[in-house]
Amino acid sequence: FQSVMDEKARRNLGAHYTSEKNILKLIKPLFLDDLQTELDTAKTDKKKLQKLHDKISKLRFLDPACGCGNFLIIAYRELRTLELDIVKVLLKGQQVTSINDYFLVDVDQFYGIEYEEFPSQIAQVAMWLMDHQMNEAASLEFGEYYKRIPLKKSATIVCGNALRIDWQSLIVPYPWEKENIRYDYILGNPPFIGSRLMSELQRDDIKRIFFDVDNNGILDYVAAWYSIAADYIQNLKTKVGFVSTNSICQGEQVEVLWGKLFNSKKIVIQFAHKTFKWNNEARGNAAVYCVIVGFTCFETHSKILYDYDDIAGEPHATSAKNINAYLVDGKNVFIKKNTTPLNNMPNLIRGSIPYDDGNLLMNKEEADQLIQENPEIGIYVKKYGGAYELINNEWRYCIWLLNANPTIIKKNTFLFNRVEKVRIFRENSKGQSVKSKASTPSLFGDLRQPTGENYLLIPRHSSERRRYIPIGFISNQTILADSAYGLPNATLYHFGVMTSDMHMAWVKYTCGRIKSDFRYSKDIVYNNFPWAENPTEKQKEAVEKAAQAVLDARASFPNSSLADLYDPNTMPPALVKAHQQLDKAVDLCYRSQPFTSEAKRIEFLFELYDKYTAGMFVKEKKKSKKK
Repeated sequence: FQSVMDEKARRNLGAHYTSEKNILKLIKPLFLDDLQTELDTAKTDKKKLQKLHDKISKLRFLDPACGCGNFLIIAYRELRTLELDIVKVLLKGQQVTSINDYFLVDVDQFYGIEYEEFPSQIAQVAMWLMDHQMNEAASLEFGEYYKRIPLKKSATIVCGNALRIDWQSLIVPYPWEKENIRYDYILGNPPFIGSRLMSELQRDDIKRIFFDVDNNGILDYVAAWYSIAADYIQNLKTKVGFVSTNSICQGEQVEVLWGKLFNSKKIVIQFAHKTFKWNNEARGNAAVYCVIVGFTCFETHSKILYDYDDIAGEPHATSAKNINAYLVDGKNVFIKKNTTPLNNMPNLIRGSIPYDDGNLLMNKEEADQLIQENPEIGIYVKKYGGAYELINNEWRYCIWLLNANPTIIKKNTFLFNRVEKVRIFRENSKGQSVKSKASTPSLFGDLRQPTGENYLLIPRHSSERRRYIPIGFISNQTILADSAYGLPNATLYHFGVMTSDMHMAWVKYTCGRIKSDFRYSKDIVYNNFPWAENPTEKQKEAVEKAAQAVLDARASFPNSSLADLYDPNTMPPALVKAHQQLDKAVDLCYRSQPFTSEAKRIEFLFELYDKYTAGMFVKEKKKSKKK
């Protein structure tokens, strides 16, 4: 089969091929572990084994985004392996003339939908190939050649848009079936396409499926499969398991997608793999950061969370009472956009945007030369930067003409020419918001400079490799760029809490991501962060003392950037120790018992958030008008 495919076809196959190890992460908790438990319980009880054998021969599986059929192939192989174990016990001690009648599981129990024609054809043939391999395994086990030729049955693979096809329409009832005709398991790996990368057709799919949900334009394409699957399993015992980008369980998407699934569809998450690195085995070896979510519309006796200490490593399983949309063992709460911080904390400010075509910005060398040649305008040259500049200690500079004397601007050729270029750039802009700022070309387009003596600079984007987001105190004479947030008049207590394990646990579970890197936000992350409820003055002083120790440890390496200091491979032991002491001090502000893991921290924070926000987001009912 491989030999007749051209190079393009082989590349296509490789692009659709995913690691068997990762596929089993979904298949095992979805159905295989339960069936294996039934087999282990039955042991040598032939009645129970025959009942289990009959059960698995009637199960139906659907992959509504099947690609080349990888999930179906592995699911079929595992089901046939289970069947082989059953048949071995049933036939033990018996003389059998033919084993043909003892194998009931077949490819026609498997269904798939695939948008592209070539992969769908591969899936069809690949199921027969796996069937052949399992028949050979049976032949080897019993010493009798077992075959299913001529081919009488096949998997049902439909080429088309799974979001516009009635999934139930694929099923052809067996002769004995009159009711309860359904898929037992829906599984797969729907397309990973972000909201900004979708085609118009894909956007139409999202709008049509989530027509009743506000802000549906931020959803990833994979969300549509979740919604359709949730519709399908209403009042059924069907189980669903999908591999997805982890973005659907982080940031703004959570409430939009899962609010509908939990509230309207009443789904229950039965198992989930938290964020891990998913690799395929194609030549390019693309890697994305994924979650696996298994859900139903009915309760089961147990729920399992799979957590990863290393996102590229192996998971460890823990039982959970309830798995919420953030894949946390806790209540089904949703972190909504909030315009004000909890606990009366100071407001976070986003940095300023120049809208200048580069005319108000310069590097250090340019700034030094400008001041040397024009010392009279040195007061208008300010240090400028945000995330990159803070983390790498490579600051830029800007021309900051707020409250500047117009005469000075007009007399200085350099300033006047730069301001003129800004005006022309803004006037010629296609965007009305930028064009409207042409009347004030000497100023940044958006002015949001923090007030006070200093402020705390928090990068909007930071590498997930770092245990802590590097933040720092900055003089108000440094202009804050839009790539960061500023916390005006911040104290050591604010710094200590925001650079602790407690705050980072909240960040990891609630912020959006760019690939795997943190995308810190004001309205979702900071404004909803549950600060300690009633810390004593002594506890706050302990945090401030530990926070100062962190700053002192940093200062002892004056030639090292925060990128160097917070790289997990080069973080100085003195800084590590200082952070450990700070983490302990912050934890004690929340409770006296130590937190044994990040999972325990985030569970506690969600409970505290639920307590703080009880009733906050409930919409008031409008009073009906009297007739």
